[in-house]
Amino acid sequence: MSHPPSQPQLTPQLCFNTTALRDFLRLSRSTIDDSITQNLNALMTPASAGFDPASTSARQNRPAGKRLVDPASCQSFKENVLFPSWQSRADILNYCAGVATSQDPNDPDSMLRLVESARDRERVVDERLDPYSGRFFPREARTEMLASLIRNERSVENIIRARTWGLVSERCGDDGQGWQEAVDRWRTVRESSR
Repeated sequence: MSHPPSQPQLTPQLCFNTTALRDFLRLSRSTIDDSITQNLNALMTPASAGFDPASTSARQNRPAGKRLVDPASCQSFKENVLFPSWQSRADILNYCAGVATSQDPNDPDSMLRLVESARDRERVVDERLDPYSGRFFPREARTEMLASLIRNERSVENIIRARTWGLVSERCGDDGQGWQEAVDRWRTVRESSR
């Protein structure tokens, strides 16, 4: 069974290094969520009852649904693999969202943006001669680009979790709760046991 990658150290540099941030998210998703069917199949113990030769005497129709995984194995997988993986990704996205909403004194392009902004305010161009002169596309700050990336990754995360939870519910038996409620309950239990 797959194990999630270890969570990198939370620093602003990690957030602004979008390649490293996306690589961690991609690796974590591919290890757990993208291979959820294989992970759930690995929980099944084939031939736990032993081979019965009489079972080959008549053709057996496969059930319409997939075989259910042992509930104890499913619960262990959710508590020890799936939810911790989701939590580590949520921690990074929440941390980077905080970085994106705070001031960035180390932004290397901040002076360039100020100069361009001042220059564009002083510019006077006749729009009859240049109809596109009224358009101004200022550079985005690093924090604005990071905030946009975090919004996109959170949307992706919600889609992936819904898909994964659908497969987990199908194979482990649906207890009627959504993935958000299940994760919240897991967090509550984990916090109370600390």
